Amino acid sequence: METKNIGLRDIEVADTKISDIDGEHGKLIYRGYDILDLTKNSTYEETAYLLLNDKLPTKSELDEFKQRLIDARDMPRQMQSNMRNWKKNADPMVMMQAFVVALSGYYDDKGANEQEVNYQSAISLISKTPTIVASWERVRTGKDIVDPDPRLSHAANFLNMLVGEKPDAETERIFDICLILHADHTFNASTFAAREVASTGAHMYSAVSAAIGALSGPLHGGANYEVMKMLLEIKSVDNAESWVKERIAQGQKIMGMGHAVYRTYDPRAQVLKELSRKMAKKTGAPWYDITQAVEETTIREMKRQKGIDIYPNVDLYSASLYYMLKIPPDLNTPIFAISRVAGWTSHVIEEKFAQAAPKTALYRPKAVYVGKYCGPQGCTYEPIDLRK
Repeated sequence: METKNIGLRDIEVADTKISDIDGEHGKLIYRGYDILDLTKNSTYEETAYLLLNDKLPTKSELDEFKQRLIDARDMPRQMQSNMRNWKKNADPMVMMQAFVVALSGYYDDKGANEQEVNYQSAISLISKTPTIVASWERVRTGKDIVDPDPRLSHAANFLNMLVGEKPDAETERIFDICLILHADHTFNASTFAAREVASTGAHMYSAVSAAIGALSGPLHGGANYEVMKMLLEIKSVDNAESWVKERIAQGQKIMGMGHAVYRTYDPRAQVLKELSRKMAKKTGAPWYDITQAVEETTIREMKRQKGIDIYPNVDLYSASLYYMLKIPPDLNTPIFAISRVAGWTSHVIEEKFAQAAPKTALYRPKAVYVGKYCGPQGCTYEPIDLRK
């Protein structure tokens, strides 16, 4: 098998105990638990505990963990003041990456290689990233920042800080499930970025900032933002079929369809489809119906025109769902990140403390040099006046 210039596809680089994907059968596992079971029975806080601790908590353990998350929600006031100096049209992912790594300047990272210090940093990031994103949305739209509410759950608190309105129980639960679904997904590009930085011994904030940087790239994150732009362009169910047919005939990609790993329905997409349907019924918005028409037409036309079986991925229905939750489309990727930070921090701890490997190892892959060659002695340096 050729292993160069393939983006490490199918190359096994490390062991992990955190999550697993069965692409053939459409399964996603967190610490041995099927994602579909967790979305039915768990909460984001409990799922984050599971990812960090390799076990489901007892009631007292969960209560203590939730309180630690609540206590860590506030971000430094100086950081909020600094936000007001940023351009209001700045990329939210750039803002998020900058402020996440800046957190390290406010907290003593002495003993950054000690497990409990890293665990506390993980709690800090899980709690503060929602505050960072919600605060930025308020600042850039000229509204007062809404402080975290210790009476609210992780999901409800974020929505309240974002839109200034406490969600009802159904909306809270819908968003809570969204957070569970995005909490981890094995060694994707952003997770690998976090682990590679962690392998150097860098602190947690640097590793997570690197992950956010990787997620900001259009080939990794941002697809659900593109899906929402597609839905807004289609506008109505009546336009969906012709729109999709034309794009496929032109050889263009339909955003939200197909996945690099899953060869069947992405299990996260199954859940999100139902949640989108519920929110559409609740709000009367057309976005679920348009999305469903895009899905059905794409599946049919890709089979007819290309002979290819294709299925929705996590981005297809999350776009319409977030839109109906009053989340601005350009915050879709930051929302992904505030959930995934539970997985990223779990991977950083696993990497730094060799929890799934015999010992820690610095990532240092080898490259094959294919550049200029002037013989065994190398190229002769010519003074600038003699160069042609």
